[in-house]
Amino acid sequence: MSVSSLGRSARETVSGLPTAFWWLWLSSFVNRLGSFVATFMALYLTLDRGYSASYAGLVAALHGLGGVVSSLGAGVMADRFGRRPTMLIAQISTAGSVALLGFMVHPIAIAGVAFLVGMASNASRPAVQAMMADIVPPKDRVRAFSLNYWAVNLGFAASSAGAGFIAEHSYRAGFLVEAAMTLLCAVVVFLRVPESRPEKAAPARDGRAAGADDGVRISTVLRDGRFMGVVGLSFLISLIFQQGYVGLPVAMGADGFTSSDFGTAIAVNGVLIVAVQIPVTRMIQNRDPRRLLVASALLAGYGFGLTAFAGSLAVYAMTVCVWTLAEIVNAPTQSGLVVQLSPTHGRGRYQGVYTMSWSVAALIAPLMSGVVIDRFGAEWLWGACAVLGTVAALGYWALMRNLPAPGELPAAADAVPEVVVPVEAPTVVVQPLPEAATLPSGPAARSTGAVAIVAAVSPADRTGPVAPGPRSHER
Repeated sequence: MSVSSLGRSARETVSGLPTAFWWLWLSSFVNRLGSFVATFMALYLTLDRGYSASYAGLVAALHGLGGVVSSLGAGVMADRFGRRPTMLIAQISTAGSVALLGFMVHPIAIAGVAFLVGMASNASRPAVQAMMADIVPPKDRVRAFSLNYWAVNLGFAASSAGAGFIAEHSYRAGFLVEAAMTLLCAVVVFLRVPESRPEKAAPARDGRAAGADDGVRISTVLRDGRFMGVVGLSFLISLIFQQGYVGLPVAMGADGFTSSDFGTAIAVNGVLIVAVQIPVTRMIQNRDPRRLLVASALLAGYGFGLTAFAGSLAVYAMTVCVWTLAEIVNAPTQSGLVVQLSPTHGRGRYQGVYTMSWSVAALIAPLMSGVVIDRFGAEWLWGACAVLGTVAALGYWALMRNLPAPGELPAAADAVPEVVVPVEAPTVVVQPLPEAATLPSGPAARSTGAVAIVAAVSPADRTGPVAPGPRSHER
């Protein structure tokens, strides 16, 4: 492909999106540019503070538990109070708690503040995802979520080198830099990002004012069988991807590879995402999401499964390439499915439950990899990943076989303007039809590579200011 063709492709990929999206995109990039805690927490606790690997694992688990706790609450806040206030509260709280963590000395205090950091940093994700669904037209959502996912990974890639340099001089400075960057992210949101929550419905006949999230409660989400099926499959996919940051460094260490070798192998993940996310987005944005999700689940499972046969750094890097391609396809496509299945006025709650699947996986993945490797060996872990990928692929096929393809769907609700019809008596307000759009975003955590403990951050950490997540670089 010529340089002019690449340039034209890039312009077409970024053109036509609302200005508000680009400010939100910038906030995601700035937020990940300042990432430090999730990446270097294990090194900070074991090398700088002198704590054991077991204690570092406990802190990582508490950090993940904080994300689980905040997911549902943040989703409710995004629907009830608005996306923008939720993001501001989350980002200011994250900045304060991260700065505080840098000054904690007592192990109980460190563990407690790490829990607060996990809560605060995860709270912005449902609001970010809901806001993107609000402001971007349905036909452009896969592209928008892919671009945001790309920004998160680009920010993480740039921050990793800078954070490593800072860590050599002062871990505390790293915490303060992250706090400052998070505050800058909050300033961008405050000054440039408008509120996007759908307007409240018209008053009911009995005079009661209907809330913007009328009829949608957490219990509504939990009773939505098809959506909860997607959440369950998201959990399986996250368990697989997390092994790149919790199981892979342990397995490589057992094979005699160094932390530097692991860093080289895992760097392929970030480099590949930054290099091919945009062209891959152009390839997949108009394709059937059912086939994309099935294919990405198989690629993820068997990509990790191939690790059982790795005996050299080059082969390890090759396996990373395989499951990274799965991540690039899965993250935006699955996020699109989540929005397609979410009612317009309940997006925050639906996104909160979806985000929780990644947070729970970030809690369980380290335990899963440790137990399997200790009792059975790393080969069994990679075999289990292949099985999970197959189960997830079958699950996507079964769950979506009766779901219309994007081209067969009716016009999206938020693409239909509200129509007000005047009559002689009262005014009749015809509300938009239920949402039927497609949209994306995803996962995961980063390992420090020096110890077998990883502070997992969900893709989210990749999906917006964290995350991930997935991930320390916000799938």
